Amino acid sequence: MKAIWNNEIIAESDETIIVEGNHYFPPESIAKDFFAGSDAHTICSWKGTASYYDVVVNQQVNKDAAWFYPNPSQAAKQIKGYIAFWHGVRVVD
Repeated sequence: MKAIWNNEIIAESDETIIVEGNHYFPPESIAKDFFAGSDAHTICSWKGTASYYDVVVNQQVNKDAAWFYPNPSQAAKQIKGYIAFWHGVRVVD
């Protein structure tokens, strides 16, 4: 699977985990140069508190376009640290 935004591959892996229709990419599969920290957080009733990254490609910022669970609940432990995408990031095979 590949995650693409602004014509750049920002993550690529054959070992994503699908949860609720979202592909979660292993942390080592992201192109770290395209990610910047964000102060955003949301709470999922069963996965726990999500943290976010801004995706930055060619000086364009896609605010909070990637999220991950640094300390997920026991029910979601398999996605600890894995990254998922939205806000126009395409995930393709």
